[in-house]
Amino acid sequence: MPGTEVLSWLRTRFMPHIWCPGCGHGVIMHALVRALVNLGKDRAQTVVASGIGCSSRMAGYINACTVHSTHGRSLAFATGIKLHKPELTVVDVMGDGDCSAIGGNHFIHACRRNIDITAIIMNNNIYGMTGGQASPTTPVGAWASTTPYGAVDPSFDLCKLAEGAGASYVARTTIANPKQAENCIMNAIRKKGFSVVEVVTHCHTQFGRKNNRRQPIDNYNFFKEATVPLAKANEMKPEELVGKLVCGEFVNKDVPEYTEQYGKVIEAARRGC
Repeated sequence: MPGTEVLSWLRTRFMPHIWCPGCGHGVIMHALVRALVNLGKDRAQTVVASGIGCSSRMAGYINACTVHSTHGRSLAFATGIKLHKPELTVVDVMGDGDCSAIGGNHFIHACRRNIDITAIIMNNNIYGMTGGQASPTTPVGAWASTTPYGAVDPSFDLCKLAEGAGASYVARTTIANPKQAENCIMNAIRKKGFSVVEVVTHCHTQFGRKNNRRQPIDNYNFFKEATVPLAKANEMKPEELVGKLVCGEFVNKDVPEYTEQYGKVIEAARRGC
C-alpha cells in the first residue's frame, strides 16, 4: 500500500499527537486508516465521529469529515448524520467509559436500531484522560483512583452487550494483533448494519502503573499471553477462560438496517399511506 495514500488520511499539521508514548490508540488509528484505504473509501464521503477522552482525539487526526462531540453522545451525532445522509460511511470511535457509561443508552439503542454505523471501542479499562477513575470495564480487583482497594463492580463484556442489544456485527481483537484489528474493522465497515469492534488496548499511565503493567511492552505481552481465539475458546471450560481475552468475530448476521426502514416510513408518509 503506498504510504502517501495512508498519509493523505492524516492531519499531520496536528501532530505530534497528545497520546502518551507507547499508547495503543495509535495502533488502532493506523488499523482504521488502512482499512479505509483498502476499502477504497472517499475521504469526502467518510465521517468519523468521537466524544470525549484520549480515544476521541482520533477524529482530529483523521483527514475526513469529522465530528468531535460531547461526552457519551457521539453515537447520537453519528445517528443524525447517517439518517440525513445514508450514503455516507460513518465510523464512531469511542473509549470504554465514553461508550458504556455516560453513553451506555446511546450504545444499546444504536445496536437495537441496527443503524449502519461502525463503532470502534478502544477498551483500556480506565478513564485515562480525566484522572484514572474506574470504568464499566475495569476488571474486578483492579486498582484505579476511585477503587484504591480494588474494583468490586462486575465489569461489562462489551461484545456480549452488543450482541444482546441486536448489533449485526460484533468482534473483539487487541492492539497486539494489528492485522486482525484491520481486518475486523474492514468487515465491520462492509457490514450493512450496526457493527461493533472492541479493540482491547492499554493505558500504562493510569492503569498499567497501578496494576503491575507499567511499560507499554508489559501490556503487549499481557495481551499476547491472555488472548484466546474464539474457536479454541469454544472448546475450553469456563474456569479455563477466567482472565482470558477471547478474540474473533462473535456476530455476523443480516438483519434489516435502520435508515432503509426509516426511508420506507418517509416514502409511505409522502404517499399518504
